[in-house]
Amino acid sequence: MMNAFYKTLVASAITAATLSTAHAAEPLEVYGKLNVTVQSNDEGNGSVTEIQSNASRFGVKGGFELSDSLEAFYTIEYQVDTGNSSSDNFTARNQFVGLKGDFGSFAVGRNDTMLKKSQGKVDQFNDYSGDLKALFKGENRLAQTATYLTPKFGDFQVGVTYAAEGDSKQEENDGFSLAAMYGDSGLKSTPVYAALAYDSEVAGYDIVRATVQGKIAGLVLGGMYQQEEAVDSGESIDGYLLSAAYKIQQVTLKAQYQDMEDKGDSWSIGADYSLGKPTKLFAFYTDRTSMGTVEEDDGEIIDISIDESYFAVGIEHKF
Repeated sequence: MMNAFYKTLVASAITAATLSTAHAAEPLEVYGKLNVTVQSNDEGNGSVTEIQSNASRFGVKGGFELSDSLEAFYTIEYQVDTGNSSSDNFTARNQFVGLKGDFGSFAVGRNDTMLKKSQGKVDQFNDYSGDLKALFKGENRLAQTATYLTPKFGDFQVGVTYAAEGDSKQEENDGFSLAAMYGDSGLKSTPVYAALAYDSEVAGYDIVRATVQGKIAGLVLGGMYQQEEAVDSGESIDGYLLSAAYKIQQVTLKAQYQDMEDKGDSWSIGADYSLGKPTKLFAFYTDRTSMGTVEEDDGEIIDISIDESYFAVGIEHKF
């Protein structure tokens, strides 16, 4: 039943993409990417080799001009796990509908929170084993959200996400995610991107996050500071992330270090080789030390550290 639905969705999207409409604010876009690695994963119990999908996805998005000053827009996106043995390998990503105009934009549905969006592109190993979410809380995509983004005031923009108490991750509490952002996260129109974000009772956590990234003569440097606290715990912990990338012709060299108090630390190195605008080959290595606990035979709980390592080579093609 689900496979039939997905086949219908894909067929409808491809058909719609071949049609034109005079009222479309922008062409209907079918988009996605396949990112697959041959990967050795050692999570403390010996290494396992896998052919692994890294947030491969398929989506459709578009807009419709309702008037000279008002536009409707939408996104429907699914993640495709090519490494899943089941043929039912789709999971929901961002799926929302909204309106935008001189007032800014307003969207409702399944969406990333503003704190998650505020990271920009500082995470050089996003969607890989070295993704910052391994040690930092706050990378939330919630099913029941309403998000408002102000118009841009020069290079400044502010946004807020309301997370409804009915969302399964909200534990019957309303939550809010706010972010103030400066510059272009892609570092194309501005040499610096910076953001300050705050989560209040979002997925069980209060979080403060500050992000900055800049480009100097081809060298991209980034940093993030985060303070997080489980709701009602009364104890907060701090962490930081440093990242760098440098492009030499078709090759981009990348490195990243992350540390979170009482959780562990992680470092990653990697390289991308561009075969053309939509396609690249890449490799990375991530080493992480995570803190955990184990119960002794006498019932005593002791703290332990777990060493994890990941090595991968892969290919990505965007469409």
